[in-house]
Amino acid sequence: MFFRNYIYRLKCIVRDRQMMFWTLLFPILLATLFNLAFSNISSAENFSEIKIAIVNNDEYYKNNNFVNAINTVSQSDKGAGKSNLFNVKYTTKEEAGRLLKDNKIDGYIYFDNGIKLFVKESGLNQSIIKSFLDDFKETSSTMSTIISKNPASVNNGLLQSVSNRSDYLKEVAASKSVPDNIVTYFYALIAMTCLYGSFLGLKEVAAIQANQSPQGARVNMAPTHKLKLFMASIFAATTIQLLEVFILLLYLAFVLKVSFGSNINYIVLTCVVSTITGVTFGTFMASIIKKGEGVKIGILISSSMIMCFLAGMMYDKMKYIISANIPLLGYINPANLISDSFYSLYYYSTYTQFFTDIALLCVFIIFFSTVTYLVLRRQKYASL
Repeated sequence: MFFRNYIYRLKCIVRDRQMMFWTLLFPILLATLFNLAFSNISSAENFSEIKIAIVNNDEYYKNNNFVNAINTVSQSDKGAGKSNLFNVKYTTKEEAGRLLKDNKIDGYIYFDNGIKLFVKESGLNQSIIKSFLDDFKETSSTMSTIISKNPASVNNGLLQSVSNRSDYLKEVAASKSVPDNIVTYFYALIAMTCLYGSFLGLKEVAAIQANQSPQGARVNMAPTHKLKLFMASIFAATTIQLLEVFILLLYLAFVLKVSFGSNINYIVLTCVVSTITGVTFGTFMASIIKKGEGVKIGILISSSMIMCFLAGMMYDKMKYIISANIPLLGYINPANLISDSFYSLYYYSTYTQFFTDIALLCVFIIFFSTVTYLVLRRQKYASL
C-alpha cells in the first residue's frame, strides 16, 4: 500500500506542469540568465596596460634615471608571463594633446623644468600614473640627499639597492580555491531551488486536509492510515525535488562550468539534506497557517525570496553584511546555511563550517517535521 501510494503521488507531481516549471525550469532559466550577466565580470577585472604618451624632448632624454625607470615598467618580457604597467607612445606635445582629447591615452608626461602630468579626467589609471611619478620623484630626491651627504654610498651599492625592490611579504593561499564572489549567486540559487520544495510539501499537506481540498476529504473518509499516506506523499515529493536539484546541479557544473569542488559525496549529502529541509519547511508552513492555499503559497514565496536575498542571491555582499553585523541571522536562515554548505566545500580546506551548516539544517528538519506531525495528528473535522 505504501509503495502504491508513493508511485501515485510521483505521477501526480510530475503531471503538475505549473509546479514542474517553478521547481525545475525556472531555476535553470535563472541560472542561464545569471551566467549571461556574470560571464564577463572576471575578464573585465583583469588588468590591462595603461596607455600613456611621453613628449620626447631634450629634457626627457637627459633624465637617464627616468628613462631607465619608464623602460623597466613598459618593456618587460611578456613571454615570461609578465605584463607591463604602461604602454608608452613617444610623441610631440601637440600629438600627445590630440591623443588625450580623443581618449586614446589616459595621460601624457611632459618634461618642462621638471616632470608634468596631463590628464583629461580622474580615474584609476590616472591615479596609477600619478603614483608612479610621485614614487619616482620621492626616490630621486632621497637618493640625491644621501649622495650629497655621503658620496661613498654610490660605490657601496646604493643604486643597486634602490633599483632592486625587495618584497618581504609572502603570499599564502587561505584555502584550496581562489575566492570567487560570482559562485555565491549560483549557490544561493541552489538554496532557492531547495526551498522551492516547500511548494511540494504544501501540496502534500493540502492533499490530506479535508478543509483544503476534495482529495483531503476523501482521504479522511478512507480506511487508510492518514500518517502512512502522508509519509508516502512526502517521500514522493522529496524524490522529485531531489531529482530536480541534481538536474540543476549537473547543468551548473557541466554546462555553465560553476565550480563545486571535488567532494562529490558531501555535495550529494548537502543536496539531500537541503531538499528535505525545503520540503519539510513547506509542510510546516502549511500546517500552522490556517488560511487558503493561495495565501500559503504567497507566504512561502515571500519568505523564500527574503531568505535567498539575505543569502546573497540578489546582492552578493549581503551575505558578508549579515555575517559581520548580525551573524545569528545567518544561522537561522536555511537558505544561507544551504549556500554556505556549498561554499564551504568549494573554498575551505577543512570541514568544520560544512558540518556545522549540515547539523543546523538537520535541526530545522527535526523542528519542521515535529511541528507538522503535532499539528496534523490533532486535526479533527465535525463533518465531511
